Amino acid sequence: MSRIVKVEVGRFDYSFVGAFKFFPADTDGIVRRPSVLLRLTDEAANQGWGQAVPVPTWTYETRESVETTLRNYLAPAILGADSEDLVEVHRRMNYAIRPGFSTGMPLSKAAVDLACFDLNGKISGKRVAELLGGARLSKIRLNWTLNAPTLGEAEKQMEQARQKGYQNFNIKIGPPQSPEYDVELVRLVRKSFPGTFLWTDANTGYSLETALEVLPRLADEGVQVVESPLPPNRIRGYQALKRLGAVPIYMDEGVISPVEFEEFIALEMLDGVTLKPARCGGLWTSRRIVELAREHGLGVLGSGLTDPDLSLAAALHLYSWAGIDQPCALNGPQFLGDSLAGDQLRPDGDILRLPDSPGLGLTLDHRAEACLDVAAEA
Repeated sequence: MSRIVKVEVGRFDYSFVGAFKFFPADTDGIVRRPSVLLRLTDEAANQGWGQAVPVPTWTYETRESVETTLRNYLAPAILGADSEDLVEVHRRMNYAIRPGFSTGMPLSKAAVDLACFDLNGKISGKRVAELLGGARLSKIRLNWTLNAPTLGEAEKQMEQARQKGYQNFNIKIGPPQSPEYDVELVRLVRKSFPGTFLWTDANTGYSLETALEVLPRLADEGVQVVESPLPPNRIRGYQALKRLGAVPIYMDEGVISPVEFEEFIALEMLDGVTLKPARCGGLWTSRRIVELAREHGLGVLGSGLTDPDLSLAAALHLYSWAGIDQPCALNGPQFLGDSLAGDQLRPDGDILRLPDSPGLGLTLDHRAEACLDVAAEA
């Protein structure tokens, strides 16, 4: 048993490189990637680290709401819990912050979940992938986020990716781009990288009418996946697109817990799921989402929220356990200019290797501890 006796929380922002539509500049004109760190200490003085990665333009949680949720609600709720009893930890969190349609404040809860896995791994001497059930892969291949408003800019980004050793892309489509431009963009990528895995992501931006018109055209260009073409509450729209059968439909934004995923499967809305453990309340719930997909013969892709350090490591462990051999959309290394873990998660070309140490496997520099203060203590 590992009883939690102290919870520490602190804000840490990462520097940002390049431009990505979900990360606007702050009021001072500087683009940052905000995060909230969390550290758990048990009664034997073992410690585990977690991290929440809010992006209000991409998810509904803000840096402020994550920090107050962790400090005022989740930290007191988990005090005294056994970190190894993840059913109880999640029960306590879901009592403190109730679900709506799906998990309430899932990014905040992911920080606690990750810290429990990190703590449990360090106590047992096992990596998180082994706690999940065993690593099927020792390395994860990455793709490059192609977020280009013009074809000229797309060519520049593809050349940058090529120079860094990337061969696959997560192609952002949908508004403010036109459907015609989206088709031309996909055609350009296929011409430039004939063997690439053609994964397009509309981030819920199409209307049903537009999707019905453009998906067959994307299929003609060899697109293998269209991710989140519609807002997730457009259930009949997703059913129509699946019946159309032009290209496999994967859902991202709408799948936060196993509960709605199971319902979406029964409603025949999708062909697969794109995972983001940072947005699904952590690893414990994400593992069940993977299991449901496998049970129903659906596809699974790995993605992220421009994850730094701990959140990125958690995704690597999950995708290693899940055996995801398609390139994963983990673009933290592409866009972040800073790391609390130094070179421990530096890609070799487009390859990220699973950390070898117990837990999440990272040693953080002094800035991590310096930003913390006590939120709850027994």
